Amino acid sequence: METIKPGSRDDVSAVGNRDIGARGMGNWYSTDSEIRMGRQYASEIEKSTKFITDPVVTEYVNRIGQNIVKNSDCKVPFTIKVIDSDEINAMALPGGFFYVNSGLILNADEEAEMAGVMAHETAHVCAHHAARQMTRANYAQLGTIPLIFIGGWTGYGIYEAANIAIPLTFLHFSREFEAEADYLGVQYMYRAGYDPQAFISFFEKIQALEKRKPGAVARAFSDHPQTPDRIGHSQDEIARILPAKDEYTVTTSEFDDVKARLARIENKRRLTDSKDPKKPSLRKASQSKDDPSTQTNNPNGNTSDQPTLHRREDSKDGN
Repeated sequence: METIKPGSRDDVSAVGNRDIGARGMGNWYSTDSEIRMGRQYASEIEKSTKFITDPVVTEYVNRIGQNIVKNSDCKVPFTIKVIDSDEINAMALPGGFFYVNSGLILNADEEAEMAGVMAHETAHVCAHHAARQMTRANYAQLGTIPLIFIGGWTGYGIYEAANIAIPLTFLHFSREFEAEADYLGVQYMYRAGYDPQAFISFFEKIQALEKRKPGAVARAFSDHPQTPDRIGHSQDEIARILPAKDEYTVTTSEFDDVKARLARIENKRRLTDSKDPKKPSLRKASQSKDDPSTQTNNPNGNTSDQPTLHRREDSKDGN
């Protein structure tokens, strides 16, 4: 492993003590102003969004997210909620207002996959992408924009929820910020104890899903896919700057239980609220404890609350 400058963006041991994208020439906005902006748009989103309110599901998702935040560079408190939506998506507003779609949870096969998406979203907030994007708009003298476009999940999430037009001029910034969120997100999930390879594998899975079932994946994912180039960069990062660990958390029986519980909640809601009660849209609780397919995630058949760990066999050669 190459020599890494202490305290740099490459130094995973310095996570939490780094200022990434903080106020300066590239960011004209204070943390307080970011929080105010995020709170404003969170209020708008929540006026027209249906949430999952089950305390077991919401407490679990919040706990996973807060653990990632604790192992990140963010300096703001996070409010994490679960949106009742089939789409595979997550979004984070500036200032730590974070939303996870139920579709993301139900389509993740392992806790580490869900954690990887949440870590990426957390990175958007930690790196002040919203404020930096607005600062660039000011530099470009493009006028006042009512809502920032960050590119990728965060920007599209706001765009879709608030139904506010975003200037296409900002699209060319998206790849840079998405790459940075990839880079930091992998570090955050690693620090939180998860196998960073799960981040890569999940995006490969949802690309395949979008081909089989168009529309299942939010535009955020389908328009900004994990290209081979981005996947390669993440793999290089894992090999280059992340010290190998003997074990990582892959999944837990609690994840399987919460996923099955969420599927039951969604099915009940569909049976009750469907416009055509003769054709309810049911979800499959594929990861419940009683489902044999659970054994693919937990080959030892362990249904206790202990997390499932595995060794990264390729940690020495970085492949």
